[in-house]
Amino acid sequence: MSQIMKNIGIPSVKGPTAKCDDRYCPYHGEIRVRGIILEGKLIKYRANKMGVFERTYLYYNHKFKRYERRRSRIHVHIPPCLNLKEGDNVIIAESRPISKSVSFVVVGKVGE
Repeated sequence: MSQIMKNIGIPSVKGPTAKCDDRYCPYHGEIRVRGIILEGKLIKYRANKMGVFERTYLYYNHKFKRYERRRSRIHVHIPPCLNLKEGDNVIIAESRPISKSVSFVVVGKVGE
């Protein structure tokens, strides 16, 4: 494991100050980020380094000619060097599949 902090290629996100030995950390491990970048809230911090991310968005309903609010929940991997808790606003990025339901990793906290 490398303890050197890598540049993940997202300029709006600052890296963590702590170090970790997580192999799925985008800063200290071997996982790479690609594709979709989303912003939302971490609503559940569950199993070992895994959580549930929720984002809300507007969807236009053509039949009633108005917008409706929808939400989607995504399982994410949470590196221990970020020191997050439930209710934090975070930025996630797509990665290769880590497990059956996890293909996103948290890359930073909004507002820091």
